[in-house]
Amino acid sequence: MGQSITVESRQLDSFCVFSTDRSMSGQEGSAFDSAAATQNDNTFPAVLAQRLFAADDGIDHVYVASNDVVVRRSQGWDEHQIAATSRVIEDLFRYYSG
Repeated sequence: MGQSITVESRQLDSFCVFSTDRSMSGQEGSAFDSAAATQNDNTFPAVLAQRLFAADDGIDHVYVASNDVVVRRSQGWDEHQIAATSRVIEDLFRYYSG
């Protein structure tokens, strides 16, 4: 239930930019340096950041602005981590995963 988000990714050194088919924040964006920074924040960017930090302990920064999600990993990226992070973003608006 709910709709999946379409995600395209491109890697830039320790950052990966995930572009989505819908906006998740205003133009000003929201930045998070840890899961603790998302506590008591129920906005879509904070919920997404919580899920990303929980899914991958290598993630140390998340920035969400409009339809882009910029994620930094301290250990760099490989295809597996990019695909796993894309799935977390794709499922943000899904109530039940299938």
